Amino acid sequence: MPFRHHADMTKIDQPFEHYAGEQGGIPRAAYVLTGCIGVIGSNSLVLGPIAPAVSQSLGAGVPAVMMASAAFGLGTAASALFLARHIDRLGARRMLRLAMAVLATAMLLSAAAPIVAALIAAQLVAGIASGVALPAIYASAAAVAPPGRESRTIGVVLTGWTLSMVAGVSLSAVLADFIHWRAVYTAVAILSVAAMAGLSLMPRRDALAAGPAPMPLAALAIAGVKPLLLACGAFMTAFYGVYGYLGDHLHNGLGEPVSANGLAALVYGIGFGGAALLDGVADRVGARRLMPLAFLAVAAVYLLFAMAGDNFATVLATVFLWGLFNHFGLNLLILRLTAIDPAQRGTIMGLNSAVTYLAVFAGTSGFGPLYAGYGFGVAAFVAMVLTLLAAVAGSFR
Repeated sequence: MPFRHHADMTKIDQPFEHYAGEQGGIPRAAYVLTGCIGVIGSNSLVLGPIAPAVSQSLGAGVPAVMMASAAFGLGTAASALFLARHIDRLGARRMLRLAMAVLATAMLLSAAAPIVAALIAAQLVAGIASGVALPAIYASAAAVAPPGRESRTIGVVLTGWTLSMVAGVSLSAVLADFIHWRAVYTAVAILSVAAMAGLSLMPRRDALAAGPAPMPLAALAIAGVKPLLLACGAFMTAFYGVYGYLGDHLHNGLGEPVSANGLAALVYGIGFGGAALLDGVADRVGARRLMPLAFLAVAAVYLLFAMAGDNFATVLATVFLWGLFNHFGLNLLILRLTAIDPAQRGTIMGLNSAVTYLAVFAGTSGFGPLYAGYGFGVAAFVAMVLTLLAAVAGSFR
């Protein structure tokens, strides 16, 4: 049966309340969580652009190297499903600090990997850490959001993905070009330690929820959860399937240098971050009404990729739109999921992260044969079909 705390479920977020003073209507806690997202996102998004350099260094093909990203996805999914449920019981601050410590270790192992198998194992460990951290971050963001500013608060936290794109992924391509790809993972390890230091400034009072941790799949019984998880799975499989091979398409397909992948990531990040300025529209119009439209816009972007992906300038323009509409889609999806049942927010977001990173595995491993056998255009077309499925699923009440 669905899990219920007999205590006030908002207690799990009390460690963040100390930072809940508003800056322009946005709680200060949101910016702490934004930084954590930025560190986690730097690792989860970095491999695609540097994959050609890693491939050459380790003597393996790009699809084999991208299996490390697939392993990261599996680790995150399993962790979110089986470990994230303990966030309520052990405390968000403690779990986030532990996750950052494990992530830092995994980054050092990634930097030292002598063969592809070692890189895959290290990224599996990184996924386990991320699967605990992300649900805690998203649930906390929804909990500290002032009434009427939910979308804008979550939008601020989501700009952590922009930080990871602009300051993480973009610079990683340059590091890989001019230093070595191993310097990229070393840099992310340093950022993970910095995140641990930032979290140590949070109040030490973790208010723990009473009662046992919920069963992993308990939230599936809540009305409205399953269609949104289906939408999440299709939407994120399409994203990671295209993102994972965009870097190789630009480098080997269009003949651009590896650093051009950093430029593409920067343009995506500008689009993704710029969309935060428009997040107030969702608070006024409503997430359920807007989410299918956002997914339809993303599907149109994939169609543009399929039709005009052989020109670098056109790809960059399309990447900007991709970031813009992906921000809206992801924001609205999280907003709807966290609003279903605040009493089980942590468990629901754990399921969301599990589905998201199963999609990382499905996207990188499933799109690999498509890309290798039929090219980037066919992969983008399949992503369009998946995103249309997400729009249909997201239209259910």
